[in-house]
Amino acid sequence: MMTTTYRLPVVCLLLAVSLPAWAGKSGIQTAGDYIQIIIPATAYLSTYTTHSKEGRTQFYQSFFTSLAVTHGLKLIVDKDRPDGSDNNSFPSGHTAAAFQGAGFIQKRYGWRYGLPAYALASFVGYSRVYAKKHYLEDVLAGAAISLISCEQFTTRYKRKRLNVGAHPSLMGVSFRLSWQ
Repeated sequence: MMTTTYRLPVVCLLLAVSLPAWAGKSGIQTAGDYIQIIIPATAYLSTYTTHSKEGRTQFYQSFFTSLAVTHGLKLIVDKDRPDGSDNNSFPSGHTAAAFQGAGFIQKRYGWRYGLPAYALASFVGYSRVYAKKHYLEDVLAGAAISLISCEQFTTRYKRKRLNVGAHPSLMGVSFRLSWQ
């Protein structure tokens, strides 16, 4: 059995260092900003915990396709944001990133892990509309681009079963991901 342990204090430290970038934002917007990074990072990390070079390749393909299509459309469409801050509203990049990670997790590891990831990705979309950075159609387009990308490039991981656990430790909380 291969086990990998991650410490919560390290994650908290990394998040705290990036807090000044989100100064002045609402809690919902800030949470959405964090989660849109955490979901694809978790999806990518899963390819290392499973020792899956094939999974990494699939992640790269779906991630960079989604990224290229999303940002290419932003340049072509040139749609103003609801808050008037710029003309990069369509499609939502935050939502695309979140749904790329969630789609990868669901397609690769199943609904048991995909459903919570999709719930968090949906929150990211909500946070973008709430913050008046996007219209609903921008968020739906970002999600659709990423889901199509994941459907195209990602296959099911069949070798092992993922066990997830959290345990108190002297440094905070230890998270264990193990494949059996």
